Amino acid sequence: MTDTALQPCDLLIEAGWVVPVVPHGVVLPDHAVAVSAGAIVAVLPIAEARARFMAKETVSRPDGALIPGLVNAHTHNPMTLLRGIADDLPLMTWLREHIWPVEAAVIGPEFVADGMALSIAEMLRGGTTCANENYFFPDVQAAVYKKHGFRARVGAVIIDFPSAWAKSDDEYFDRACELHDAWRGDPLVGTAFAPHAPYTVNDANFERVRMLSDQLDVPVHLHTHETAQEVADSISLHGQRPLARLDRLGLVNDRLIAVHMTQLTEAEIHLCAERGVSVVHCPESNLKLASGFCPACALLKAGVNLAIGTDGCASNNDLDMFGETRTAALLGKAVANDAAGFSAFEALHAATLGGAKALGFDARIGSIEIGKRADLVCVDLSQLETQPLHHVVSQLVYATGRQQVSDVWIDGVPKLRQRVLVDMDVDAIVANARQWRQRIAAIQR
Repeated sequence: MTDTALQPCDLLIEAGWVVPVVPHGVVLPDHAVAVSAGAIVAVLPIAEARARFMAKETVSRPDGALIPGLVNAHTHNPMTLLRGIADDLPLMTWLREHIWPVEAAVIGPEFVADGMALSIAEMLRGGTTCANENYFFPDVQAAVYKKHGFRARVGAVIIDFPSAWAKSDDEYFDRACELHDAWRGDPLVGTAFAPHAPYTVNDANFERVRMLSDQLDVPVHLHTHETAQEVADSISLHGQRPLARLDRLGLVNDRLIAVHMTQLTEAEIHLCAERGVSVVHCPESNLKLASGFCPACALLKAGVNLAIGTDGCASNNDLDMFGETRTAALLGKAVANDAAGFSAFEALHAATLGGAKALGFDARIGSIEIGKRADLVCVDLSQLETQPLHHVVSQLVYATGRQQVSDVWIDGVPKLRQRVLVDMDVDAIVANARQWRQRIAAIQR
C-alpha cells in the first residue's frame, strides 16, 4: 500500500494493551486506536493501523494500557479548597458545625472557579476525564469546565434554605432553568437538577424538580439513603423511607442518579433495578464519615447500573478514581462476603461506562468503541509496582496508582502528556490554593 492510499487521521495511539470495556472482559494486546475530529474511527492491531492510517500525530506507549477516561460520577469539586478542614467527624456534625459555616463565609464565584481549576488539574493527572458535579454556582463551574475542555454534567442545586447562589425557592428554579438554557446542546457540558438530599428538600420542590426533569429530559442527581439516621428521620417526619417518598413524588426512574445508598432493603434494590435508577457508590467518603456500606454486589446482581464517585475533597480527601475503584471492589466483596462478587472487570466498568450511563453520556463516552468520543487514558504499567504483569485489568484495579497515568485525551485533545499537564499552570494553581488556605484559616480562628 502506498502513502497516497493511506487513510488520514488526526491521532494514532499505539498501546501495549487496549482495554475497551466493551466487549466485557476483553483485553487487546498490541493494539492501536485511531482518532479523527475527536472521535474514535478504528480499534485494530498496531501493524494493521500502520498499514491503514497516515496520522498527523502518533503516540507510542508499548508499556501502556489504554482505557476509557474514568468518570467521577459524584463530586463537589469547588470543595477541593476545603480539603482537610474538618476530619474525623460524623456526617451531620461535619456538615452543620464545620462545612456549612465555612462555606457561608467564603462561597462565591471566585471560590468556585479557583476550586474548579485545582480539581480539574488533580483529576486529569489521575485519569479522570468526566465529572458529575453537585455544588453552588454551577454557571461558574460550567464555564471553567468548558475553558479547560473537560467533560462534565453540572447540577443545579435545589435546597430549602437561602445561599449565596439563590435566596428563595423560585430563584433556585429560575437559575436552574437559565443554566439549562445556557448549556443546552453543548458537546462537553451538560446539566442536571441537583436537589441536595431528602432531608433538605421539601415535597413541593421535589415535585417541581420531577416536572422539569420530565419536560427537559435531564437527570436528577441527589444524595439519598446516605445514613441510618437519614432513614430514621424520614420515617419520623414523612412516615416513609426516603426512596419510598421519592417514589411517591415520581422521581424513582431512569433519570435518577442516587448517590451513596448505604441503607437499602432487598425490595429497594429491586425497585432501582426495575426503574432503571443509577446508583453512585462513594466508598471512601462513606467509610470516612462512618455512613455505612453500599451493597454494591447486591446492586450488580440485581442489574442496577453502578457508578463510582469520590464525593468532595472535604470528605474523602482526594479525587483519586483509581483508589476509589480499588476500594469499591474490595469493600463490595467484604460486605457481600463474596470474593467473586465484584470482579476487577466489573469495577473498571463501574468507573467508566457505568458512570457514563448514569450521566446519560454512554452513547458518547465510557468505552473504546468506533463512533464514540476519544476520551482516553494511558496508564504506564512498566513500573515495579505493577510487575510482574499477569493480568492487565487486575493490575489496573488492584495495584495501579494514579501517578502511573501518563497521557490523557478528551475529545482527542491532549490534556496530559507524559505526566505533564497541557495548558495548565501548576505553580499558579498551587499558589492560589495556598492563599485560599490562609483565607479559610483566618475564618476558623
